[in-house]
Amino acid sequence: MAFLQDRKQRQRLSPRQLTLIGAFLTPFILMTAYFIYRQMAPFGSSSLLTVDLGQQYIDFFAYMRRALLHDPSSIFYSFANGLGGEMLGTWAYYLLSPLNWILLFFPGSSLTSGVFIITVLKYGLAGLTFAWLLLKTTKQRGLFVITFATAYALMGWSVANQLNVMWLDAAYLLPLVFYGLYQLMHTGKWRSYVIWLAIALIVNYYMAYMICLFMILSFIFLAVDRYTGWRQFAKQAGQFAVTSITAGLLSAVVLLPTWWSLSQSKAQYTVTSFKWKFEFFPPKMVAKFFLGSFNFDQMPSGTANLFIGAIALIGALFYFGDRRIHLRTRITAGLITVFLALSLCVQPLDLLWHAGQFPVWYPYRFSFVVSFWLIWLAAQTLTLDFQPSALAIALVTLIVVAGSTYVAIFLKQFKFLQLNQVLLGLLFVILALALTTLPVKHHWIYPITFFVIGVTEVTANAFISLNNISYVSQGEYGNYTDELQRLVNGVQKTDNGFYRMGKTFMRTKGDAFQTGFNGGGVFSSVLPKAVPAFYGNTGNPDGDGFVAYSNGTLVTDSLLNMKYYFQNKKLSGALSGSSMLPATSNKADLADYRALSQDQWATTYQNPYALPLGYAASSKILSLKDTTADPAQYQANWLSALTGRPADRHLYQAENFDQVTFDNINQQTKITGAVLQKKNLLKPGSITLTIKPKTNDAIYMTFGSTVNPDNATFVLNGKPLNQYKTYRHTILVSVADHAKGKTIKLTVQLKKGSLWLENFTLYRLNTAQFKSAVTQLKTSPWRLTKHNSRSFSGTVTTKKDNQILNTSIPYSAGWRATVNGHHVKTYKTVGMFTALKLPRGTSRVTLSYWPPLFNVGLLISGITALSLIGGSWFWRRRH
Repeated sequence: MAFLQDRKQRQRLSPRQLTLIGAFLTPFILMTAYFIYRQMAPFGSSSLLTVDLGQQYIDFFAYMRRALLHDPSSIFYSFANGLGGEMLGTWAYYLLSPLNWILLFFPGSSLTSGVFIITVLKYGLAGLTFAWLLLKTTKQRGLFVITFATAYALMGWSVANQLNVMWLDAAYLLPLVFYGLYQLMHTGKWRSYVIWLAIALIVNYYMAYMICLFMILSFIFLAVDRYTGWRQFAKQAGQFAVTSITAGLLSAVVLLPTWWSLSQSKAQYTVTSFKWKFEFFPPKMVAKFFLGSFNFDQMPSGTANLFIGAIALIGALFYFGDRRIHLRTRITAGLITVFLALSLCVQPLDLLWHAGQFPVWYPYRFSFVVSFWLIWLAAQTLTLDFQPSALAIALVTLIVVAGSTYVAIFLKQFKFLQLNQVLLGLLFVILALALTTLPVKHHWIYPITFFVIGVTEVTANAFISLNNISYVSQGEYGNYTDELQRLVNGVQKTDNGFYRMGKTFMRTKGDAFQTGFNGGGVFSSVLPKAVPAFYGNTGNPDGDGFVAYSNGTLVTDSLLNMKYYFQNKKLSGALSGSSMLPATSNKADLADYRALSQDQWATTYQNPYALPLGYAASSKILSLKDTTADPAQYQANWLSALTGRPADRHLYQAENFDQVTFDNINQQTKITGAVLQKKNLLKPGSITLTIKPKTNDAIYMTFGSTVNPDNATFVLNGKPLNQYKTYRHTILVSVADHAKGKTIKLTVQLKKGSLWLENFTLYRLNTAQFKSAVTQLKTSPWRLTKHNSRSFSGTVTTKKDNQILNTSIPYSAGWRATVNGHHVKTYKTVGMFTALKLPRGTSRVTLSYWPPLFNVGLLISGITALSLIGGSWFWRRRH
C-alpha cells in the first residue's frame, strides 16, 4: 500500500510542471479557438495564408517536403528557384525551424493544415519558454507566470507577424538564450547559453542577429546588476565574448554558406549612407500600446508593434520606481529602454537592428525584443510583496493619462485605432492600475483576477487585430494547386529529360516550388541581384526580391529551354470568368507550338524550338557586353552572339501601326514616347491602335514601366489584355501570331489625366530567321546521360574550333566543371549563365554543384563541437 501511495505521489504533477503546462496551453488553446472560429483549414473553408505566407512561404514549405521525401539532390540546388539557384540561403532563412518537420505529414493542398498546427505550436512554445524563464529568474509563480507568459506569447509583434511564420521561432528561443546568459552571469555555467544561441543562429540567422544585439544590452544590464569590481566585470565580459563566438562557430555550417548566399543577394542592397533623423514623431508609438492597434496598412509601413497588455506595461513603468532593486540596476534598465525606444524611431539605429537594410514591408521587425524586455521588467516588479509608493503611483498615472490623452486628441492620425478600442484600452489600464496598487494581494481571488484581466486583454487584441486581415480561401489555394499538379504530372510522366515549363497563369511566383517543376519565377529574399537584372533586360517583370517569367517570347522560350507551356482556357457561358487559373500573360505566339493535351481548365503545349540545357555555340557569347535597354534588341544580340551570325542582330523589326484613333485625347504624330493628354479631364480618354499583319510572323509590343495597369487599361480585340501588373523595366507583350491579314486592335484607356507612352513600340519577329538560328544551335547538343538537380553529365560534339558549351544554368561559384576528366574554368554569359570552352571533337562534360563555404563551415562546426565535448569529458574526469 505504501508503495502505491509513493507511486501516485511521483505521478502527480508538481506546481511548477502545472504552471509550465498552463503557460503552453493557454495561448495554444486561445489561438486554436480563434482559428477554428475563423474556419481555418482543417476546420473550414478558409486558411492561414495571407500576404507573404500565401504568396511565398507556402511554396517553400511544399519544396521542403519534396526535397526531403522525394528529391534530396534539390536540397542544395533547385531549378524551381527561378531559372535555377542555390538553396542553402533559402533553407537558412525560411526552412530550418524544427517544427517544419511536421509539414512532412501534410501533402498537397492539405499543407495549409500543417501551417495551422505549427503556428499554434509556436504560440504555445513562446508561452512555455517565457514561463520557464520567469520560474528560474523571478519570484513569480502559478497564475502570475501564466499571465505574463500569455502576454508574451500573444504580444502585438507575434500577432502582427504571425504570417511570417519562420520569425515566430525567435519568440520561443529568445527566453532560452536570455536564460542561458543569465545563468552564465550568475553561475559561470556556459552550456545553456552556447547551445541555445547556436540553435537560434541555425534556425533563423536573421532574427538571431537581432537576438545577438539584444544579448549585448542584456549583458550590460546583468553585469551592472552583479557588479562587484572591475576585475570581475572583465572576467564576465571575456566569458560573454568567448561563449558568443563559440556559439557562432558551432553554427558555422549554416552561417558561412548563408553569408556567401547573402553576398550575392541581400548584401548588395545594404544602405551605406544615412541621416541621423527621426523617422516619425516619436510619441506616435504610444498608440501601439492599445489593443487592436494593427491592420493591413501597418504591414508595408507603420510604427512598431508594441502591444503587451496593460498589466505588463504598468508593471514595466513601476519597475523604475521599485526601491527593492538597486538604483544602478534601474538606471541601467532605463538607459537600455531609452536606447530601445530610440531604435524604434531613429533611422541609423533602425538600420543597425536590420543589418543595414530598410525592411521591405514589416517595419521594426526587432520589436519582439522590446516587448520581451518590458514584460520581463514587469515580472521582476509585480510580485505579491510589491507595494508602490504614492509618488510612483502618481507618476505612472500621469504617464498613462498623458499618453492616452495624446492618442485621443490625434485619434484621426491613427487609422488602425477606433474610439471604442481606446476606451476599452483605458478600461484595462484602470483595472491594471487598481490591481497592481492594491495593498493586499494574498487573497486567493487575486491571482485569478490577475489572470482573467491579463489574458482577456491580450486575447481581445489578437482577435481584433487578426479580424482586420483577409485570408486566402482553402478552395482558392487547393483547387489551383491540384490542377497545376495534374498538368505538371501529365508532362513528367511522359518526359523524364531536363526541361523547363512556362505558363500563362499564376497564383504565386513560386508555383514551380509548389508543384515540383523547373520553372522561371520566384519570390525570395535571397534572390541573387543578377537574376532580376537579367529578367529586366529580356522584357520580363522583375523586382529586388522576385522575377516572373510571364513575358517569354519565341526567342527566350527557346534559349531558356522552355519545352512545355500551360495555357489557361477562356471559359464561356455560365463558367465565364470563373477559371481557377488566374491569367497573367497574353501569349499569342503559342500558335507556333504544338498542342499536346487539354482538360477543362488548361491546354498543354510543346515548344518545338526549345534548345537543350546545353549546346555548342560561338565563343562570341563570352565577349558580349550588351547594355541596350530595349528587350527586343537585347534578345537579338544574345542570339546573334550564340550563332555568330551578325544578321541575327536584326531579328526584330520595328513596325508602324496601320491606324491610330484618339478619343478625348490630343492628336499625336508619333506614338512611341508620346505623352497623351485628355482634352476633358472629366470624360474617359483612350487611344486605339490597329494593325493588319502582312505575314504570319509573331508580333510583339514593348511597354515601358509607365505603361502599366495602374495608369491605363488595355483591351486587345475587345478583351482585357492579360499582363502581370508589377514591372519596373520595359516588357515585351505577345500581341499576335499567325494572324496574316487579320485586324488586330489594341485600345489603351487612360486612368489618369495623362499617360507617357514610354518605349511603346510595335515589333515583328522574323520567324524564318529565328528558326534558322535554332536549327543551327541544335546541331551540337549536350546529350545528357545522367542528371539531377545538382549534377549533369553528358557528351557534346563540336565541329569547329573556338566553340563553347553554352548552358542555361545560372552561373555560380558552386558549379564545378570537368571536360574529359579534367577540371576546367567556367565562364559567365550575359551576366547570368554558365559556359565553358571545349576542344574540337566529342567531349564528355560534367557539371556538379556544391555550396561554397559549406565544407569550411562543416569543418569549423565539427571541430568546435568535438572540442566542447572533449573538453567537457576531460573536465569531468579531472574533477
